[in-house]
Amino acid sequence: MSKIRITKEFTFETGHALYGYDGKCKNVHGHSYQLSVTVIGEPITDTSHVKLGMVIDFGDLKKIVKEEIVDPFDHATVFNKNTPHIELAKELSKRGHKVILADYQPTSENMVIEFAKKIKSRLNGPIQLHSLKLRETGTAFAEWYAEDN
Repeated sequence: MSKIRITKEFTFETGHALYGYDGKCKNVHGHSYQLSVTVIGEPITDTSHVKLGMVIDFGDLKKIVKEEIVDPFDHATVFNKNTPHIELAKELSKRGHKVILADYQPTSENMVIEFAKKIKSRLNGPIQLHSLKLRETGTAFAEWYAEDN
């Protein structure tokens, strides 16, 4: 049987600040992120299976990514919990804002690594995470590939 890659795309709005950075991104700002999630597997061949011919139901993949990434990160502000931004994060949270305190500097590179861990933990059986592409702007993105990791 042939291996097939299935990709689903997602969008979400997230703010962040890069503490210690030497450019404009040290300031709190946001992006309209676009995330492409690609899984790989073989289409189901069991003729009695309701998902005959599918590697994964796009709806199942959507549920995983929505629960793990889109819902938590959409309209949230991400700060590295080990920086002085923690005071700002606490104040925003106190005022009802959605804040994520990450164990990492919230760059696209680190975010895509975290997203890969979250998605991989939810996939089962023969379906594997193949790659992620996290587009921060129209001209800038970070990619994660299983074969590199």
